[in-house]
Amino acid sequence: DGRLTFHPGNQTVDLPSIRFISRSGTTFLNAYANSPICCPSRAAMWSGLFTHLTESWNNFKGLDPGYVTWMDLMEKHGYHTQKYGKLDYTSGHHSVSNRVEAWTRDVDFLLRQEGRPMVNLTGDKKHVRVMEADWKNTDKAVSWIKEEAINFTQPFVLYLGLNLPHPYPSPYAGENFGASTFLTSPYWLQKVNYGAVKIPRWSSLSEMHPVDYYSSYTKNCTGVFTKEEVRNIRAFYYAMCAETDAMLGEIISALRDTKLLQKTMVIFTADHGELAMEHRQFYKMSMYEGSSHVPLLVMGPGVKEEQQVPNVVSLVDVYPTMLGAARIPVPQNLSGYSLIPLLRGKADNEVSHPEVLRRPRWVLSEFHGCNVNSSSYMLRVGRWKYIAYADGRSVLPQLFDLSEDPDELTNVAMKLPGVVRSLDRMLRSVVNYPKVSSAVHEYNKREFITWKQSLGQNYSNVIANLRWHRDWLQQPQKFESAIDKWL
Repeated sequence: DGRLTFHPGNQTVDLPSIRFISRSGTTFLNAYANSPICCPSRAAMWSGLFTHLTESWNNFKGLDPGYVTWMDLMEKHGYHTQKYGKLDYTSGHHSVSNRVEAWTRDVDFLLRQEGRPMVNLTGDKKHVRVMEADWKNTDKAVSWIKEEAINFTQPFVLYLGLNLPHPYPSPYAGENFGASTFLTSPYWLQKVNYGAVKIPRWSSLSEMHPVDYYSSYTKNCTGVFTKEEVRNIRAFYYAMCAETDAMLGEIISALRDTKLLQKTMVIFTADHGELAMEHRQFYKMSMYEGSSHVPLLVMGPGVKEEQQVPNVVSLVDVYPTMLGAARIPVPQNLSGYSLIPLLRGKADNEVSHPEVLRRPRWVLSEFHGCNVNSSSYMLRVGRWKYIAYADGRSVLPQLFDLSEDPDELTNVAMKLPGVVRSLDRMLRSVVNYPKVSSAVHEYNKREFITWKQSLGQNYSNVIANLRWHRDWLQQPQKFESAIDKWL
């Protein structure tokens, strides 16, 4: 959650490495994912293109294998390159449930797709390495810096992808079900200021926007939660962020020990945030701030220190920024814009830099995957966040004034039709969203039919053991009939 990287969010947990980067460099206060889910978001970051251009629709459909990323271009221009950890931007690497999730959106019934969110405390106050896989990848990156990068005569680019602070899989729910366990140790939990952990206000189920209600139901969050449960989920999430911060610290220390820190640009960001029970949801897949607002901090040569940039930016900006930093010609067809002028402090004097003037005053995020029964499109412009759905007619839009309503509790779309019309025109000038929604529907149906045909009569049993918990088994014939009607 990007809001944790600056005041007042950072009062909830001690993040010393984030604090170090913010003192030594620049923090973007309004950075967004271009799609608030793993694979499509990463596809946007690696390609510099919006989701409707990459057609990375869900966690199964990412970039084609062999797609030329900014790192590939840097390698062609003489950079030593290395990747460790989670990449997750090419097609076909998530479970089959991500491929055939179409029916959960388009048919006329609801199934819970996730386990109920829960917390799990492990180890003792000396247990530091909770997420072992991430720590191993961090160790590899540290070794690479100390043993390889230090000897290079050419420049290098290193990518480290972590799983944390993503919730862990929930073993009680079965291997194919969602990750709904917030897991940490007492060592990390003591970094959290429980008194500062805010309990979010919820709308009643009957007052929720229909898309929000669907998401809350499928994420298994419509039941009763005590304040203690909600506070613990949020506190455990912050503790997981603290563990992530420590891994960032290992990289910074390795650069300092090798005397590379002063001549290396360090970028910290994420593919999406975590709702952590805001809006009666956990996980991502939402345009609310907890899910779509990501951290983006940069330090290094030429980067202004102790700078907070209010401009709206997004992950498609990483591609032209990396090439700009490496002085490599930037392709003309990108969705993003280089952050270099903003990093150098040009935000205050926008007139002086044409690159800053070219940057649009909006950012776009879109979502087409699971847990949401409609394609969603978010435009963030100044104080406004406008969210349109589906074809723009069948589902009512949402409009939030973030300056007056930072918690996004009051949808003012009905009260301000003029603002809605203006922002909808702007959104349609960026993406023909009714057409894109229709293309996603067709894609989903094609994928489902192909998958169903490959299984013959067995598809009902396979579905029951995918992601949709045990709801399917209660009335399989009813659900099969509904799917037949849809097809």
